[in-house]
Amino acid sequence: MPEYRHLLQELLLAYGPCGQEEAVRDVCLRELDPVVDETWVDPAGNLIGVIRGGDEPPVRVMVHMDELSMLVKRVESDGTLHLTPLGTMYPANFGLGPVAVLGQRKTLCGVLALGSEHTTPESPRIWARKPDQGDKALDWPDVYVFTGLTLEELSHAGVGPGTRVCVDRSKRTLIDVGNDYLGCYFMDDRAPMTALLCCARTLHAGPAPSGDVYFVFTTNEEIGGVGGGYASRTLPGELTLALEVGPTEPEYDKTVGGGPIVAYSDALCVYDKSVADRLMDMADELGLAPQAAVLGAFESDASHAKASALTPKAALLCLPTLSTHGYEVIAVDAIPAMAAVLTGFLRDPWRRGSGA
Repeated sequence: MPEYRHLLQELLLAYGPCGQEEAVRDVCLRELDPVVDETWVDPAGNLIGVIRGGDEPPVRVMVHMDELSMLVKRVESDGTLHLTPLGTMYPANFGLGPVAVLGQRKTLCGVLALGSEHTTPESPRIWARKPDQGDKALDWPDVYVFTGLTLEELSHAGVGPGTRVCVDRSKRTLIDVGNDYLGCYFMDDRAPMTALLCCARTLHAGPAPSGDVYFVFTTNEEIGGVGGGYASRTLPGELTLALEVGPTEPEYDKTVGGGPIVAYSDALCVYDKSVADRLMDMADELGLAPQAAVLGAFESDASHAKASALTPKAALLCLPTLSTHGYEVIAVDAIPAMAAVLTGFLRDPWRRGSGA
């Protein structure tokens, strides 16, 4: 069993909807605090740790704590909840089934439901979504959360418009896929987060990096890179490096069993070539067969920050992932590979040429 697996599983079980990432942050703080020189939480809710280094320019390396989740839009008189998404996803991404309703005073279990398949055109909302009938894609107005509770009980729990709703913990257990892969919802961004924490431990053990390294665990990435943008503007340094899951669909010619993915562009920005080249060189030196990528429908904390002129330099290192924003699969060795590349890079990010 990989030594990181217990930490990854703990992070996967922690609820972290956009704007309510405290449970994830608590785990990260526990792991980060002993291996950095200082930690704090900034006004945007980002957790930050710094390892002091030499005189080279500082680097900000970011993973996001938030997960794809849902927001209560309205509560019906029968206690059912209607939702809107927090992030780019549809009901089919996670499927119908149990959800956690994070009430202000109590967390409740509900069921994300569409309705019975045993229906006729008298139930048009369901009928139109049957592949052999209307054949329209399932969307958020079509589904609801059955709570089994009254309006008074929901109010007592602190549930109303604005309440966050997450996929229930019962659907967040890591599974082994074949001999070399792991599967679960929310590898985005808990797998890169695990890699960053492993990297922090290794850097702490020495030697010191050539410049200060800021480890930033960001908020609200899935709804516009809010936390990462704030940290890029307020922390020292000229480079924001984001860690993410990376799509391995045929259009990008990448594989889930391949080496770390280094992005040269995404939907928001062109990443800095010199930094991307340095990451590629580092992975090559480690024998990890890096995969260079030009990504389309993809955004990161780093590309949001660069597109908003909050950082002059940006880079993106991805962990190859099957079915991003769905039930995600990664290679067992992908987390240690990302941690190794990141550690080597952060020790001397501005070096030119080869040789560690």
